[in-house]
Amino acid sequence: MATILCFLFFLFSSAIACKQCVYQSKATSFSSSASLSSGACGYGSLAPGFNGGHLAAGVASLFRDGVGCGGCFQIRCKNQTLCSSGGTKVILTDLNKDNQTSFVLTGSAFAALAKGGLADDIVKLGIVDVEYKRIPCDYGNQNLSVRVEETSQKPQYLAIDLLFQGGQTDIFQVKVAQVGTSDWTPLSRNKGAVWDTSRVPAGALQFQFLLQEGFYGKWVLAPTVLPADWKAGVIYDAGVQITDVAEQNCSDCGDGEVWQ
Repeated sequence: MATILCFLFFLFSSAIACKQCVYQSKATSFSSSASLSSGACGYGSLAPGFNGGHLAAGVASLFRDGVGCGGCFQIRCKNQTLCSSGGTKVILTDLNKDNQTSFVLTGSAFAALAKGGLADDIVKLGIVDVEYKRIPCDYGNQNLSVRVEETSQKPQYLAIDLLFQGGQTDIFQVKVAQVGTSDWTPLSRNKGAVWDTSRVPAGALQFQFLLQEGFYGKWVLAPTVLPADWKAGVIYDAGVQITDVAEQNCSDCGDGEVWQ
């Protein structure tokens, strides 16, 4: 009996051990920095300030119709002569429509793939073989924040995007309600990280966010986010931090492997 229990424990442990799957692909860099403020995630002029400008556009399987926006990845190239062992860490802010590479990186992120003093050699290659994994985003003590989009028109239309989502989970649903009520209104994903509704509750507003953690979902309540006199173009502190890390089964890695 003990042998059977040990075997079952081994199977269970193996099933949850692959939290860090690493995949093989290619990466290149943007030819112009202009794309930073026009990314498909909708971050606009805020994007260049994220993560020291180390940003990336990801292919459709990573962008996932906007679900992947704000996700963090560690990428390292495989040329042992030129590439550093740590690589670079980027935030996904755009869609890469060219399937020749999984990522298009900002110039600073692409150069950071190199060992010290060899950045120019990496840039000259143009496209490099890489391996990558998704990692938790770490914003220190920064809370999740809600930016009211400039297109919002009080009281008939509200559009928001979500900033500084930590951890390693995806937000699949957003709901809004007047503070002190339970009459929740679902928002629709407009594009990328932008959510909107034409059914805007009156007064101060609270939000719920549904996180997808592997096979499970988790609602996070932000009880007081927007004041009654909320204004377009302003960023509001949601008062909560998201630090969850999604569990993965080994089978989720597909053709990937565990990053050592």
